[in-house]
Amino acid sequence: MAAVRGVVFDVGNVLFSWDPRFLYERLIDDDRALDAFLRDVVTHDWHFQHDAGRPFAETSAELIAEHPQHAALIAAWGPRFNESLGPAVDGMIPLVEELDEAGVPLFAITNFSGEFWGPFRRTQPVFDRFRDVVVSGTERLVKPDAAIYELALRRFGMPAEELIFIDDNAKNVAGAEAAGIRSHLFRDAATLRTELQALGLL
Repeated sequence: MAAVRGVVFDVGNVLFSWDPRFLYERLIDDDRALDAFLRDVVTHDWHFQHDAGRPFAETSAELIAEHPQHAALIAAWGPRFNESLGPAVDGMIPLVEELDEAGVPLFAITNFSGEFWGPFRRTQPVFDRFRDVVVSGTERLVKPDAAIYELALRRFGMPAEELIFIDDNAKNVAGAEAAGIRSHLFRDAATLRTELQALGLL
């Protein structure tokens, strides 16, 4: 088996916490109304369209037509998307910095809207340490489809067996493994650190 030399991260809930509640708890005071809005209106399935490349202008217009009473709240999703991202996941930024300082090539594959990625990326200098980031909404390919891993491998210029992929979603991990990439189902920084140390990366 080839030695692992590079690390590929997911972004949401691996490097940075993400939850639409972070945004909407600032806009909806009543907890039951907040729960209902997140459950029935701005659902994860609706948002996944952005990760797949659909523009927010289209998806929001459709959703507002279905829920006109929530037009202002739905419209806030796009311009205030960064507010749905919370702080860095505990221990992960120091881990990225250590890997980079050790000369380990760093990459990312993220299910993320192309139009939302730019404004978020500009707020996070940690991504300056990454050689490349494959963004699903830009490529119109999403995890766990095989095509996004194939594209990433071409872009990264490293053999699959020399990489380890970290994601908090078991389906995405399985997709990477099917592409021949060793993978780690993320739980916390300490557990990940133990595996990276065992691989000789730290």
